Parts: sequence; C-alpha cells; structure tokens
Amino acid sequence: MSNPILVLAEAAAGWHHRDLDDRLSWATRRVILDWFATTLPGCALPPATLLAEALAACRGAGKAICYVDGQPASARHAALLNACASHTVEFDDIFKDGGYHPGSPTVSAALAVAQDRSASLAQLHRAIIAGYEVGCRVSLAIQPSHYRHWHTTSTVGTLGAAVATAMLLGADAERIAHAIALASSFAGGHQQNLQGEGMAKALHPGHAADAGILAGMAAAHGVTASLDSLHGEKGFAAATSASSGDWAAALEGLGEWTPIMHMTVKNHGCCGHIFPALDGLRLLQEKEGFAAGDIDSIHVAGYGATYQMCNRATAKSAQEARFSLQYCMAAQSVLGGVRLAAFAPEALANPAILALMQRVTVSEDAELAAAYPKKRMAKLLVRLKDGREINHFQQTRKGDPEDPLSDAELVAKYDELAGSVLAPSKLSALRQAILYEFELPGMASVNA
Repeated sequence: MSNPILVLAEAAAGWHHRDLDDRLSWATRRVILDWFATTLPGCALPPATLLAEALAACRGAGKAICYVDGQPASARHAALLNACASHTVEFDDIFKDGGYHPGSPTVSAALAVAQDRSASLAQLHRAIIAGYEVGCRVSLAIQPSHYRHWHTTSTVGTLGAAVATAMLLGADAERIAHAIALASSFAGGHQQNLQGEGMAKALHPGHAADAGILAGMAAAHGVTASLDSLHGEKGFAAATSASSGDWAAALEGLGEWTPIMHMTVKNHGCCGHIFPALDGLRLLQEKEGFAAGDIDSIHVAGYGATYQMCNRATAKSAQEARFSLQYCMAAQSVLGGVRLAAFAPEALANPAILALMQRVTVSEDAELAAAYPKKRMAKLLVRLKDGREINHFQQTRKGDPEDPLSDAELVAKYDELAGSVLAPSKLSALRQAILYEFELPGMASVNA
C-alpha cells in the first residue's frame, strides 16, 4: 500500500496549480457563504462570547478578523473563536459519507490565515478545496468506527485546517505531509462531551482550527513528524478507529472527484442524524394534512447514531434540544420548522412542544444501521387521534448531494441566519462579496 499521507499531500499540493473550473469555484463560494450563514448567529452566543472574554488578553497582533467581537487578531485567535461560533447553532456543512463537518474548522482556519497574510481570493479557494480534500478523505478511512468515541469534526478537522494553512503558506507536498502528520498528534475531542448540557462540543472545531494552524505553520517552516502518522501500527487511524484505516476507500477516485463538490448543506438547525425523520414528517404533514394537535404519537426507527445520540426525552437547554429527536420532531410539528426560533427560550418552554415530545419515541433499526454512513434514512410511524396509522420510509435528506439545496435555497438560508445579526445592507454586501467578487471577505461587510 502506498503511504496515504504522501498520496494525500501530493493531492493537496496539486491544488496550488490545478484548474478551478466554474463549477468548482462556485461550489467553493457556496461553502464560504454557508460558513458565514452558520457562523454569524453563533458569534452572539456562548461559548464564543464567553471565550472571547476569557482570551481577550491573548488575541495577539494580526490582520485576521475575529467576527465574535469584530476586532483584528492573530490568525490562531480569530480561527479559534470563529470556529466555535460556526458550530454553535448546528447549521454547518456535512461530508455525509465521512460523518464530518469540514467547514467549521477548515474555513475558519483558512479565512483567518488568508486575511492575516493578505492572500488572494484564489489562494483562499485553493486552500479550502485542499483542506476539504484531505480531511474528508481521512474521514472515509476511519468511519464509522471512529465516531463511536471520537468527534470527527474535532479530530479530522485538525488535519483539514492544517492542510489549508500549509497551502496558504506556500508549502509543497513534503511540508503538507508533515503538517498532516503533526496535526494527527494534536487532534482530539471525544463523544462524551457531545452529551448533556455542556458547551464543549462547539469548542471542538475551535481547537481544531487553532491546532491545525499551529501544525500548518510549523510544517511550512520545516518542523517534521512521522510520515507514518496516519496508517502506522500506532498511528492516528489505529488509535481512533477499529483498524489502521480503509485507505483504499479513502483514496478511491482521487483526482477524479473532490469532496467539496459533494457537500451536504444543512436545512435544519439541529443534529443531522435527526434530518431524515424531520424530512419524513414534513412530507407526511403536507400529504396527509394533519397538524400537531392531531398527533397521538410518533415513532422513529433510525440508524445507530440517531438512536445513540438523539434519543433524549427531555431537553433542558438549547444545546440538548438540538440533539433531541423528540424535541425537534415536536418543534417541527408545532412551529413548522426547526430553525433558529425553535431553540429560543419561549420555544423551549412551549407547552404544546413539551407535551408532544413526550409522545415521540425512537429505536434503532438494524437495516438502516447497516446502510450508515452512506445512507441516512428513517422509518416513521405516525398515529393520529382519529385512529389512523401512517407509515413512511424516508430514504434521503434534503440538503444531501442526492437532494441538494438550490442556490436560491442556500441564499435564503444565509439571509435568514446571517440576517438575524446583520443589517440588511451589510447582509446584501457580504453576500455579493462572497458569491461574485474577487477579494477576501473582511470586516467592512459585516459591521452592522
């Protein structure tokens, strides 16, 4: 077997000069727009706001923009806070087959380093594409077993951020390989901190962005590491998954397709493992015409992660509610959607939502579990108060590559989410800059 770290580093370095056709450039602009859509609302919320206070004396000098407090900072400081904000409202992009949110760590790191170094927009795009290439393919090698104990966005996100940083610093394939190897030792973030009420989950991509920049900077300046770090007997894959990695699957199609062209854009503001059930319920309500008050009970049979992570019959906080299938199904029934408003204090205390969520149950279905992570599906049984029982098998999720959000739908998502914190003129100016202009998005476009 070829050394995967060298193969991936060569592929990443190739993005220094490969042609970026219109489709690839547009996909990258969509990724950046989606990053701002999910990041800006999180800038006004803890833990990013709390962390900004805690690290106020440590921001360092630099030209990177910390969107949490609107001030320039060092690249590492800005990336850390921005990535935390990006993961807070649970709308960040997904690489479905790898169970990985690449945008929060990778775009946060790339944008901060690009701003600090006054890089071109083309350099930013190339760095993001390369970071997605490596991170997403590593996730394919270690999933699904990695996810049992590790948070992929935190672990693999460190590698994606490192590659993007090294690219922006002009690193060749050899130094990018060392950036990946260094990052594999910095990676962390376990599943227990995705449970309960704590804020650690949002800090995971923040740490990944910060540590990835450290790895990328170190490697670009000649710091070396073991180039067996990914696949070796005591390496990253062996330490964090059931094997030393399925590198054949990870490298399949390298040079023929690139992950940034196959992203999921989240259409609900909660854990993606709840999405098939939400999409199925929406279709049923549209088809059958029933309202929340007509529902006697809902049962969802899902794959393993749906049951293990999202079976939460109570939700005491917005963070818990975003991972409660019971809450999200009830909120969609009552409110008509699971967006930012679904996690406001008044929604969390809504008697109709609280009553209905007690009649929502979830189980694990062996057939659906076997198809994960390639397929994210759900089986619904809705019992209505008039005695009807309705079964539905939801085989896709809105926003996945199989059922993507259109450009208009993505812009509407951006307008809704970023519009919760930006004045209309700034909202429009930033959207224009990201989608159609040729300079880096800076601070002028987001100061409300």
